[in-house]
Amino acid sequence: SLGLKVETGVAKTGVVGVLKGGKPGPVVGIRADIDGLPVTERVDIPFKSTAIGEYNGKETGVMHACGHDTHIAIVMGVAEVLAGIKKDLSGTVKFVFQPAEEGAPEGERGGASVMVEEGVMKDPDVDVMFGMHIKAKMHVGSIGYKTGGIMAASDRMYITVNGVQSHGSRPWTGVDPITISSQIIIGLQTIVSRQMELTKEAAVITVGKIEGGVRHNIIPEKVELVGTIRTLDEEMQAIIHQKIKHTTTLIAESGGAAADVRIVKGNPITFNDPELTMKMVPSLQKSCEVLEVVDASTGAEDFSFYAREVPSIYFWVGGCPKDRNLSEVADHHTPDFYVDDESLITGIKAFLNLTLDYMAGEK
Repeated sequence: SLGLKVETGVAKTGVVGVLKGGKPGPVVGIRADIDGLPVTERVDIPFKSTAIGEYNGKETGVMHACGHDTHIAIVMGVAEVLAGIKKDLSGTVKFVFQPAEEGAPEGERGGASVMVEEGVMKDPDVDVMFGMHIKAKMHVGSIGYKTGGIMAASDRMYITVNGVQSHGSRPWTGVDPITISSQIIIGLQTIVSRQMELTKEAAVITVGKIEGGVRHNIIPEKVELVGTIRTLDEEMQAIIHQKIKHTTTLIAESGGAAADVRIVKGNPITFNDPELTMKMVPSLQKSCEVLEVVDASTGAEDFSFYAREVPSIYFWVGGCPKDRNLSEVADHHTPDFYVDDESLITGIKAFLNLTLDYMAGEK
């Protein structure tokens, strides 16, 4: 109804709207992620979610517990404003409403990577991409940004330690993969704390799952470890991957075991193009009451797939009511997550100023 060319069913449930301005100019991409989470909402608001769904075979509530509903509303607001000045618009705006930022259902693929594969950055070709995320622990009226890596790459590691099964009372007759696995876990932590230049960027290696053994007095044949790797620099990412394999293999061999290591790359680093970011800082400044440079987050975002294609900016918009203490408000992905509606105005202003100022600068 706004006069956009609309395509549905992109990357399964994504929607793309193209607004062609009345004057020639660049193509600006604006992204909103749209998916919810398997969380039962507890917030006492009139539009509280009462939906029930199924996730991994279990019945669960369905809630926008990460604020993606605010992202939808903000970008729809931007579309409405820009559609109203279509004839004066110097360029084209591509509105990308993306599903599965939180991850596709088990056994499926989805999210930004699939949007890119299906041509969302083409026809017309996007020149720059802008994205944002509401932040529960930042006050309304604030915007946070950072040049370079603002959110981490997120990779998964799968380690299998193969030993020799034996009776728990006679460990010398076998090779204990549990003891060796514990040494590997400690060894992995020294990669970050003792082998990486942490003044350059942060890095995290976490083992989140250990599985092995069935009985108190049986040393098992193998132990499986699963974990996550978070990095904010591509060179450090490559070094850490190599060191994980090296450290794990040698510790296992030192105890008479063998280790298989598999690392699966996930979301790349969400990288804010330094030149573009500094150029657009004034646009962000006039969109908010407080503009602040923020530290990088070791969380991950699949907006990173767009940022690999074209210069991009990703920023935070405060959602906490001004009279609330940041330390007391509920965080994202929790039943009590809440965003003040005033934050929508800041988000709309930011996207409008970024889009119009970038177009003006490209004339």
